[in-house]
Amino acid sequence: MKLATLKNGRPDGQLVVVSPDLSRFVSAGRLAPSLQAALDDWDEMAPRLADLATQLAAGAIAGQVFEPSMALAPLPRAYQWIDGSGYLSHLERVRSLKGSKDAELQSTRPLLYQGGSDSLSAPTAPILATDADLAIDFEAEVAVIIGAVPMGAGRDEATAAIRLVTICNDVSLRRLVVDDLQNGFGFFHSKPSTAFAPVTCTPDSLGGAWRDNRLHLPVRIDVNGALFGQPNAGTDMHFDFADLIVEAARTRNLGAGTIIGGGTISNRHDEALPTKRDGIGFACIAEARTVEKLKYGRARTPFLKPGDMVRIGVAVAGQSVFGDIVQTVTIV
Repeated sequence: MKLATLKNGRPDGQLVVVSPDLSRFVSAGRLAPSLQAALDDWDEMAPRLADLATQLAAGAIAGQVFEPSMALAPLPRAYQWIDGSGYLSHLERVRSLKGSKDAELQSTRPLLYQGGSDSLSAPTAPILATDADLAIDFEAEVAVIIGAVPMGAGRDEATAAIRLVTICNDVSLRRLVVDDLQNGFGFFHSKPSTAFAPVTCTPDSLGGAWRDNRLHLPVRIDVNGALFGQPNAGTDMHFDFADLIVEAARTRNLGAGTIIGGGTISNRHDEALPTKRDGIGFACIAEARTVEKLKYGRARTPFLKPGDMVRIGVAVAGQSVFGDIVQTVTIV
């Protein structure tokens, strides 16, 4: 089934069930007022929500027209947002950036950082920055929303806890990374609000595309209408989502509604921009610039500037899976 959270004037929005083709929705308010409420009582709520989804898909319920612009992040405010480092090729490329450290590249245990989750961005909300000269970058990722996980959980418990799958844009202000890493406790000012796709899906609804705790589909990124990258999220993912959940629960319990990001999607290749129609490209600007420095001696691709538009989405046979994240850079 596919779920979304629509604007209703309240912080947590209104939980709705969305049709498989993302064309219609029906309110789930009589079952659970919000996605967090459904996650808190998932064993009881999931079958009832699935029944509602079946009726909507079969046309037994007419539903209403679904517009992505009506959507908030699936969890507009979450108890916890943890981003991981599933793709070693991303770390290999960006470790040469100023402020990064070779010691941070680990192949035996994933790196994690805890992001701000009190105000996660809607899929069409602008990318807000206070200065155009902060090296504004996007980072396309897959994320999962989990049920409760006890401290010290193993892989089986971690896998069973995955409730929903979606994509996100983990925005980075690259010029602030140096101060955050060298002078603070890690990422803080360099990581503004993360934006999420309008729809989140149960793993079973993804069919064969969800296996081995990975999403085996390309995630397409366009910048100002031009293809920037379309790396496959299931390729070169060294640490899967079970690995990331196990690491996150190593010293703490994880509450229902915790969001785990898989890290910037990254496939190994030696291409440079522009990305060809059948090319792989990149899921963030920083990687593209690193490759350009190695190939040409300097970075050619600029970071985002005011008015630039980023689109991130996943499609199968032309049909959107999660709905698109569409954001425009705005200086405030």
